Amino acid sequence: MRFNLVDRIVDVQPGRSLRAVKLLTLGEEYLADHFPAFPVMPGVLMLQTLVEAGAWLLRLTEDYRHSVIVLREARNVKYGTFMEPGRQLDLTVELTEKDDYLATFKGRGEVDGNTAVAAKLTLGRYNLRDRNPDSRPLQATDEALVKHLREVGALLWGGELRAAANAPAGSDGSRTPSGVSGVSGVSGVKES
Repeated sequence: MRFNLVDRIVDVQPGRSLRAVKLLTLGEEYLADHFPAFPVMPGVLMLQTLVEAGAWLLRLTEDYRHSVIVLREARNVKYGTFMEPGRQLDLTVELTEKDDYLATFKGRGEVDGNTAVAAKLTLGRYNLRDRNPDSRPLQATDEALVKHLREVGALLWGGELRAAANAPAGSDGSRTPSGVSGVSGVSGVKES
């Protein structure tokens, strides 16, 4: 099963951090079983939402260089308050370390200012064609995945973040429009 749990990206500092939100509604299938009389978002899905936020930060920072981003390790996972339908999970991920294959993040999800989930995450990234660079089908699949992810990304954030994604890379690999250190997808206001 594939989830798309991040509902909106609200702020990004390419190469540094990303803030996003998850809005929980009673219509989400898994709530029927978790739990029928007391529906709450499962902890593993709160963790998955942090993983997705980290993956979006990598995609934006690296201009969708990799078609696949996967969780390699979750450490120091802590759960706090429950997340019930009608609530919003405010997500923050900070990139703490990155090499050619792995990236490490500190992530936190809060409901009404109270921690619901926190973890240190390590994500791996690659292209399907990496094992066989001459494979046209794998290259085509990578291209189709990246195209789809760009379309989903365009739904999650506005034009300001697309401008950041298309800006020239800085010396640290980050991408921001000239003179802009932060970009907001909610109001479209540039932050300095």
